[in-house]
Amino acid sequence: MPMSEAFSRRLRPVLRDAVEHFGTPFHLYDEQGISDTCAYFNETFAGLPFREYFAVKALPNPSILEIMRSHGFGFDCSSLPEIDLAGRVGARAHDVFFTSNNTSREELAAAAGRSALINIDDLAVLEKLADLVDGDHPVDTLSLRVNPGEAPSENVFLGSPQDAKFGIPTHRLTEAVIRAGELGVQHLGLHMMVASNVLRVAPIVRTLDILLRHATMIRERTGVTVEFLNLGGGIGIPYRPEDPPFDLAALGRELRTALTGWARAQRTEIPRLCFESGRYITGPHGVLVTRVVNRMSKWREYVGVDASMSSLMRPGLYAGAYHHISAPWVPDGPSRTVDVVGSLCENNDRFGTDRELPELTEGDTLLIHDTGAHGHAMGFTYNGRLRPKELLLRSDGSVQLIRRAEEQERDHFSTLVFPPDGLPARPHPHSHHRRAAGSLHEATLR
Repeated sequence: MPMSEAFSRRLRPVLRDAVEHFGTPFHLYDEQGISDTCAYFNETFAGLPFREYFAVKALPNPSILEIMRSHGFGFDCSSLPEIDLAGRVGARAHDVFFTSNNTSREELAAAAGRSALINIDDLAVLEKLADLVDGDHPVDTLSLRVNPGEAPSENVFLGSPQDAKFGIPTHRLTEAVIRAGELGVQHLGLHMMVASNVLRVAPIVRTLDILLRHATMIRERTGVTVEFLNLGGGIGIPYRPEDPPFDLAALGRELRTALTGWARAQRTEIPRLCFESGRYITGPHGVLVTRVVNRMSKWREYVGVDASMSSLMRPGLYAGAYHHISAPWVPDGPSRTVDVVGSLCENNDRFGTDRELPELTEGDTLLIHDTGAHGHAMGFTYNGRLRPKELLLRSDGSVQLIRRAEEQERDHFSTLVFPPDGLPARPHPHSHHRRAAGSLHEATLR
């Protein structure tokens, strides 16, 4: 949806200078908006044992992670570079929740070596971890990712869990818990994420209900108490102007009631509640700033801009994905229905289809809203269209470059510079016989 009035009020005084100084395209993030959302997240769950692990994949920039760190957030990481990024802002040990899938021995060893909180996605991965557990890599705390097999008939769920590559099937959870105990695990948690970008409370509450049910089952069958529950990062943001915002306060009330009721019934302490939200924390607080390169008339009307899918992949990747688009300095007047497109040799390289925008001409600036999560991070370099710079609008009104734009020689071609390496050709096992036969044939012809 259109950026908040507070974000707009902070952006207006600096936008023109930023465009002139830095050039387009660029992503710009609102430090104050992000910080306010972090504080509200913590306030909502105050009084519960709680921690948010910011999903680094949403916006992997140390300047942003420093904001998260200042609010006491941990970091949800799914790769070793993400763990290293979190480490750059001071994250240590269980500040990192390592949630990957199809995880290699090397990744597990590195995560265990950093004492990260490891989230196991499959029994095969648990056995790889078993090979690593020794005096140098003890694992006393572990999380198990749950695949429930069946999900409610909610269209927000990530398809059928039975088709998902994520998580341990519920009928194998007991086996996984027992095996974890054999490896010396003393503290156990459960994780599940089967919904994405939801705008209603019910699917998140349903996730907690499923995990509590399995926590009860685990306790009854093994005597192990589940100490923490990670509900994933499914909380959404209203991309479309007509979408309602997610009611975080209502979620807080419902989760509090469910957790306290369960703990009372089980005669145990309330398990620690975890989230790994990314989109909700930063999504609304980013904007992609781009300029019109061409105004084109074909079978449809097109506005071509200097950004492309390399800057924001989400509209081209997900059918129906929407980002609001505005023209901040074009005066009100007659509007035109246009598609806003980039320059890639792909027809889905478009930021908006059938958008009502004012009459635009070359050089006009456009704002593409809600790009603070899964925007720059999902960029790529097909066609040699390189990823743009990132800026941070500081709370004091200053604007800081926090990532330079990629460059052709320095970045795109850098992997073409390397010391010579290779393997020598091996003689074919029958090459001698082929040569001899060839010689005989030539002799016969002569």
